[in-house]
Amino acid sequence: MKKTVESVTQGHPDKVCDQIADAIVDEYLRRDKQAHVDVNVLGSHGMVMIGGEVTSTADFDIGALAKKVYEEIGYKDDIEVFVNIETQSDEMKRITNGVTDNVVVNGYATNQTRELLPRSLVYAHNLARRLDDLRKTDPAFSWLKPDGKVQLSMEGDRVCAVTILASHHVSIQEKEVKTALLDRLLIPVVGEEGVQIYINPIGSFHQAGFRCDSGASGRKLTVDTYGGLVPQGDKSLSGKDPNKVDRAAAYMARFAARFLVEKELATSAMVTLVYSLGQAQPIHVQALGMGEKSRGSKMDLTNLLKQTFDFRPQAIVEFLELIQPVYRATASYGHFGRQGFPWEDKML
Repeated sequence: MKKTVESVTQGHPDKVCDQIADAIVDEYLRRDKQAHVDVNVLGSHGMVMIGGEVTSTADFDIGALAKKVYEEIGYKDDIEVFVNIETQSDEMKRITNGVTDNVVVNGYATNQTRELLPRSLVYAHNLARRLDDLRKTDPAFSWLKPDGKVQLSMEGDRVCAVTILASHHVSIQEKEVKTALLDRLLIPVVGEEGVQIYINPIGSFHQAGFRCDSGASGRKLTVDTYGGLVPQGDKSLSGKDPNKVDRAAAYMARFAARFLVEKELATSAMVTLVYSLGQAQPIHVQALGMGEKSRGSKMDLTNLLKQTFDFRPQAIVEFLELIQPVYRATASYGHFGRQGFPWEDKML
């Protein structure tokens, strides 16, 4: 069966918005550990709009921070930033257990790779990251622009098709783009034998980012999580402080799935957590695993997880030590499978 996943570079319009949103979260957490943040970002044709709700003692220039992130990603054009942020409503302030919405999250892990993620997703993220690295560190690729996208298909353990969209300066010819990216990007990561390769298949890609497209935070949840290879949750992650159950539970579900795989209780595992507005305990916990001896049937590991972990939002925040300004980095190449995040680094 063929399975297809996608990743995007830091300069993809949606990912620009995610990085701005999470940079705002980080800055609030640096200044106020008790900050409650829920912001959304929209970017389009020279404009960035930041809106949402924040309760915090911190005060800083959000517009200046957004411009700084935009420039650090690699864009040179000016953007006009509009900020419309209000304090949380009194009703939301009354909820002290972190469950301010109905939420479903899924966490997944597999022993396919050292990242405990599906091999196809690891390949796709590696290609997107390498595309950014070439642009930033190799003078021979100074013609690359920040906006880019990767689609990768695998059949079994074999990569069978890759599509790369890479924005580039008008001075370089399409043939040069394809030759350079084939030699320095694709072959080192996935090879070329038996792989259908498409590089900028519709031709030149000069107009990129907010110059030609809009972006919004939270729209790349599939890229952020598990590539659509398993069911994903119903809420976005970026722009929310870790006290929000949407974010905290997504990280805890991943940690719990890691636990089951790293303890060799399963070769792959999916953990589902369901929360109801105002209720600290999840109303549903489910852990299903596949194992060497399960002969294709799923093992129910739910009771083991319930006995091992406390899934209340405040307990998750304390257990994973989530009140840290680490979230901007999550907004590129997925939230899972990389060091530097407590839900990935914490010893089991």
